[in-house]
Amino acid sequence: MEGIIAIWQRDLLKFFRDKARLFGSFTMPILFLLIFGGGMSGSMETMMAGSMPKGAEGFNYVEFVFPGIVAMTLLMTSIFSAMSVIEDKDFGYMKEIMVSPISRVSIAIGKMLGSATVATIQGVMLFLLIPLLGLSYDVMALIQVIPFMFLLGCALSSLGLLFASLINSTQGFQLTVQILVMPMIFLSGALFPISNMPAWMDFIVKINPVTYGVDVMKKVMVDIENLSAPVLDAMGLNISLFGRQITIFEEVLFIGIFTTILVLLSTVSFKRANA
Repeated sequence: MEGIIAIWQRDLLKFFRDKARLFGSFTMPILFLLIFGGGMSGSMETMMAGSMPKGAEGFNYVEFVFPGIVAMTLLMTSIFSAMSVIEDKDFGYMKEIMVSPISRVSIAIGKMLGSATVATIQGVMLFLLIPLLGLSYDVMALIQVIPFMFLLGCALSSLGLLFASLINSTQGFQLTVQILVMPMIFLSGALFPISNMPAWMDFIVKINPVTYGVDVMKKVMVDIENLSAPVLDAMGLNISLFGRQITIFEEVLFIGIFTTILVLLSTVSFKRANA
């Protein structure tokens, strides 16, 4: 446990000491909010109004996209934080950890928790923009969504760790992750509804952990009980699998299983890379 805490603490200190990284990672989601939430909200609502059934006039694109932007922040921060593993390899720090009594599982969990904590902090910082966007969320709902944000951060950081353990250069890691990140964002319902997609694309949506993270966050943050069925469909909040609507518990369970599997794979990869 001490090894996990030490690795977790080191990653947190590195993040807060790197002012450029702190500024850059917080600026990107703000730009997305300004572009999609502010500049394109009217166009998106007008474009989507033609395909919405009667009764979906209450669709608010800014309300739809804000949880998605938060999830996108978690995704990018969690995965790219794993690049520190490659940097630690280059500077010899990872080799020192590997020869220490700390188990490989503890190393993977410590790195995962560090990345997830940093991502969650950045996601929570975006809550400060809620009044500026003209949105109104219940304070308790914002508090309740934080554990889900952390769980999603763990899942995504474990994915980043797996790639970082397999790739030996920061350039290769950035290129590979960029190819992975963009489809995960656009096929998650974060920025656009994920209804009426082709079968092959719908399959990618259903195996994408960000899809379930975004869906849980929207269901917790948005007062869905007061929304009509057409609006729920328009916002993509009726995700179904094999003809049955998926519950929040099942979505959380999927993310938890996904995280566990990838942490184990990362552990095996660390062992092989340093055998």
